[in-house]
Order: sequence, then structure tokens, then C-alpha cells
Amino acid sequence: MRERQALDGFAALAQETRLRIVRMLVKAGAEGMAAGAIGAALDGSASSRVAFHLNHLQQAGLIVSRREGRSIIYSAIFPALSDLVAFLMRDCCEGHCEVCDRAIKLFAQCEGRPTKLRTRNRKRIT
Repeated sequence: MRERQALDGFAALAQETRLRIVRMLVKAGAEGMAAGAIGAALDGSASSRVAFHLNHLQQAGLIVSRREGRSIIYSAIFPALSDLVAFLMRDCCEGHCEVCDRAIKLFAQCEGRPTKLRTRNRKRIT
């Protein structure tokens, strides 16, 4: 991720309503949420400007929209969010940190879909 992309992403998240929207969409996972449901979940005046905030997040490359019937569904772009976290961690311990390297690798695999836990050979990440 380039510094300019990181700045755009962090700038988009540096606003209370947009941060709340991204957190909602992360919880919603790959299924996403309808714009109306996002607006209903926001308090008062923030819900009236939901289209503005969604557009801002989409322009920053953090969310994506798709049409389903008469609804517009928004979803988080998990690789983009992972890239933001990785951008902050990349120089951790001057690039020689096993914990950060493992975390960055795991972030890169996130797609917003639950994974089935295997009952055998599960490794605990500490």
C-alpha cells in the first residue's frame, strides 16, 4: 500500500459516522448491509447524511456497493482494511517481528467470511 492510499483510508475513517459505518459493515461480513439498514442504525442527523458518508468511504476504497433488487448493499473491502493495519505494522521491530509478520499474513487472508474451525490440528495463535 502506498502512503497516499493509506492517508486516504485513514482520513475516511477519521470521522465518527464513517468509522461507525465501517465497523457495522465489518460485523456484517461479506453479506453486507442495505443502505437503509445502515441509516436506521445511525443516530438522528447522521442517518440523513448516510449517502454522503457511504460515498466518501467508497471513494477511499474501503467499501463497495452492489444492487440487489431495489436495495443497494454495501460491504467492507476486507483486503483494503487489512492493508491499512498492515501499513501501520510493517515497520514494527524494524521488520524483524514474528508476531507482526504473522498478524499481517493473517490480515491478508481475511475476506469477511466466517471460516469453519477444524476440530483436528487447530493451532492457537498467541
